[in-house]
Parts: sequence; C-alpha cells; structure tokens
Amino acid sequence: MSTQAVLFDAPGPRARLRHRILTAVGAILVIGIAYVVYLQFQKAGQLKAFMWEPFVTDPDVWTSYLIPGLKGTFTAAGISIVLAVVFGLLFGMGRLSPFAPLRWFCSVIVEFFRAVPVLLMMVFAYFGYFATSNLVPNQHAPLAAVVTALTLYNGAVIAELVRSGVHGLPKGQSEAGLSVGLTSGQVLRSIQLPQALTAMLPALVGQLVVVLKDSALGYGITYLELLNWSKTLGSAYANTVPAYIVAGILFIVINYTLTRFAVYLEGRMKKRRARA
Repeated sequence: MSTQAVLFDAPGPRARLRHRILTAVGAILVIGIAYVVYLQFQKAGQLKAFMWEPFVTDPDVWTSYLIPGLKGTFTAAGISIVLAVVFGLLFGMGRLSPFAPLRWFCSVIVEFFRAVPVLLMMVFAYFGYFATSNLVPNQHAPLAAVVTALTLYNGAVIAELVRSGVHGLPKGQSEAGLSVGLTSGQVLRSIQLPQALTAMLPALVGQLVVVLKDSALGYGITYLELLNWSKTLGSAYANTVPAYIVAGILFIVINYTLTRFAVYLEGRMKKRRARA
C-alpha cells in the first residue's frame, strides 16, 4: 500500500472534477484581484516608467539604500540564527532531561516564548530595556531588540524540533546505549541528538527562512533593515510603492533560495537513508 493511499483516499471522478472547478475558480479570483490591484496602481500613477528607472539607472538606489538594507537584514538574521540554534539545543535537551524540575523549567520557557508574538517581544525588548539601558550603544539598541526577540521565539521553536526529533527515533537507539553502560545523558548527547539533528535539518533550514522574514518586523522599532531602507528610498525618489515591490521581490528571491536549499538537503537525506 502506498504512502498516499495510507494518508488519504485517492479522489474519484467527481472529486477530481470538483478539484478542477475549485482550482479554476481560485485562479480566476487571483487573476481578478491582480487586475484590480494593477488598475489601482495605474490610476495612482505608480506604474509610470520614471518611477522604476532609478532601479536601473541610478547606482545609489542600490549602494545607499537596498544593499545597506540587505546588510541589516542579514546581520539581524545571522546573529539570531546562531543564538537561536544554541538556545534551541540547550532548552531542547533540557526538555528531555530525566531531572523533572529542569524539564519543567525548560518546558515553561519554551512554551511561553512560542506563544508570545515576535513583534510584541521586540517592542518590549526595545522600549522596555535596550532603549534605556547602557548595555549596548544607542545605535545598536534596535538590533539588540530584534535579535533578542528572534532568538527567543525561534530558539523555542527549534527546542521543540529537537524534542520531537529525539522522540521520533526508535526506542532501540536509546536501549542499545543504555545496555552498554551509557547514562541517559550520554545516550542523548552521543546517540540520539546527532541523529535527530540530521533528521530535522530540512526543518531547521525552513526555520531559517522564518528568521530572515521576521527580521522585517524590526521596522516597527526603527531597525534599519531592508523594509525600513525601502521606505527611505521611496521617500527620496517619490516612488514608495515600487520601492516596496522591489523589496518584496528581494525577500521572495532570498527565501525561495533558502527553501530550495532545504528541499535539496531533504533529498540528500532521503538518498543517504535509502543507501544505509
């Protein structure tokens, strides 16, 4: 029996016809909405050629606005990814600890930060601490708040990935380790965790896409990332909508590249497991 047959019944002729009709209706709605948006942009004069020319003819658009914006986005995302992975591994292992108080403490921390919106954490971190403290220079306070929020939220998600990845392993893995005299901690660190990390690597890369995308929330606390620089670019060249559209395209290209990388990794993992 194939995997698809186990997960759901194969659609019959009527179901396939219904799917085609719904797909056609959905496509018509999307095209209709896109056409209305196009008309509104055209009516507002946002599609005139002179608004788009600076992206091709003026190097300052890139060197003074978009590239610094990308640099800010990559800086916040890069620092957050490293710290979130460390946070996720520590608290993920803590959730698997046989010591109950440590397990409960880690569970509370992980569930709490998974439940709080990222933007809310950024606002609290910035206005509640970094903007008024001397821990970091004032010019780096927005970056510190963005990194703090992204680290706590995505670290909590990675901790849950670690926990579920280890629980997804066959019990024989841990039993074999215990039978040769290893402690439960040694079994976790030397046997289960490496296998779990390998299995969840595609999901981890997918979470990196979330980190990169959520860095745009730093706009709300004046962090100078791609979205914020696009707003400045739009004000300088009087082409706000084209600037935001270009920023959106850049986000899509970057995130699509990361997504394809995750798919590539998943494919390699499947081939490696098939050969094992």
